[in-house]
Amino acid sequence: MGVPFVKIQGAGNDYIYLDGIGGTLPPGDPADWARRLSDRHVGVGGDGIILVLRGDSAPFRMRMYNADGSEGDMCGNGMRGFAKYVLEQGYSMEPVFDVETGAGLIRPHAEVGPDGRVHRVRVDMGAPRLHRGEIPMAGEPDTQAREEPLPLPDGREVAVTAVSMGNPHAVVFLGRPPADADVLGDGPLLERHAAFPRRANVEFIQVLAANELRMRVWERGSGETLACGTGACAALVAASVTGRTGRDATVHLVGGDLEVAWAPDGHVYLSGPTVEVFRGTYDPR
Repeated sequence: MGVPFVKIQGAGNDYIYLDGIGGTLPPGDPADWARRLSDRHVGVGGDGIILVLRGDSAPFRMRMYNADGSEGDMCGNGMRGFAKYVLEQGYSMEPVFDVETGAGLIRPHAEVGPDGRVHRVRVDMGAPRLHRGEIPMAGEPDTQAREEPLPLPDGREVAVTAVSMGNPHAVVFLGRPPADADVLGDGPLLERHAAFPRRANVEFIQVLAANELRMRVWERGSGETLACGTGACAALVAASVTGRTGRDATVHLVGGDLEVAWAPDGHVYLSGPTVEVFRGTYDPR
């Protein structure tokens, strides 16, 4: 029996949505489904899968699995697609609602166009977590992570600033555009560095101006992706705390632009597009 799905992308970060509210989820382990469906050669193709569920303490719950089957705590681009799906399926009549995630409650604000479709979503991503124990990162749990060098197996050191947006990030600032050697070479090494007990997403950043960043990302469990919402938020926070930028910026990613603001209320707000790519039915046979 085929499994219905909808594929949605935000700035090129694409996820396969499975409906556990009005539909039937496939049997078995979601991690296995994530690996099958995400395969771009023999599956649907995507950076992972997202389960659309009813929540316990909130109207909805989002569970996200990376392409390698590991479960993620939160996904900013995935949340924008989640809001689009929930509204366009008629599961919510209000454009603002709470969603349970592994990182806590997240509140998307959807912009509904005249055509009744959602083309853009602003997400309250909550407050960044900067202490080592919260990220998590090796070292004294109650101390704030600073920009610091991490040794690599080849003897080099790479300076990283660690931030959590509900999931761990290692932000690397470069004085030039990020290159393949950074993302494809250092990315996997930093993802699995001993400093990060739960692994890390790794962002490579060129500061273009006080409110403008260029970014490429190596995502934990998925490899290089065209965009990462939580990564864009972490990059802005890291750039701000190290004095490189102010508290808002446009982040240019391979798949498009995201707007990030670290507001006076201490929360980080992520804005960007969300687009349905296609829908269909997957037959695993």
